[in-house]
Amino acid sequence: MRQQNEELWEFARTERAALADDLAGLSEEQWRHPTLCGQWDVEDVVAHLTAAASIGQWAWIRSMVAARFRPDVHNQRRLEEQRGATPGETLERFRAVIGSTTAPSGHTPAYLGEVLVHAQDIRTPLGLDHSPGVEALTPVAEFFTANDFTVSSRKAAAGLELRAEDGPFAAGSGPAVTGPTLALVMAMAGRAAYLEELDGPGVPTLRSRITGTSAAG
Repeated sequence: MRQQNEELWEFARTERAALADDLAGLSEEQWRHPTLCGQWDVEDVVAHLTAAASIGQWAWIRSMVAARFRPDVHNQRRLEEQRGATPGETLERFRAVIGSTTAPSGHTPAYLGEVLVHAQDIRTPLGLDHSPGVEALTPVAEFFTANDFTVSSRKAAAGLELRAEDGPFAAGSGPAVTGPTLALVMAMAGRAAYLEELDGPGVPTLRSRITGTSAAG
């Protein structure tokens, strides 16, 4: 288990470093660009990633208590702590946590997923080309199908057979959903933009769970 966690943290370090390199070339306008992550712009998501890599178990508990166990309030407060006076300062703070293994709990695949998903939240709207390795994505996909942790991924995948076309990931039974591992991970994380990369009779059900629309619509 320890060896597996070390490998997952190494994947997280690699993906943080790749994202930092992509961010270094952004214009001021691009830092203000919307992302796939709700109302957050690029700088907000970067600050959130820094905050997520900077808070351990007891600090997380104190923050949640102070936020009256409202995750959105907790996340926004921690984001604001890590957002710099300029995008350059926000990026430097993110670079400082590239090697971090700090997390509120031992659910390492979830925190790797946090890095992978939010990096694509930024890249996809900006048209930045980067595909994380299947070896990093697969343990996240497996965790997502088995757990509702930071996202309701288990509920999204319930009763479906998910199968990657570019790697070993396969889980569940029912109407099939197939496609790249990255698209499966992002869809389970609620990112509807990635549904277009998926095929199979289970896609309408997955779409309805993500978007709240009728599976027959």
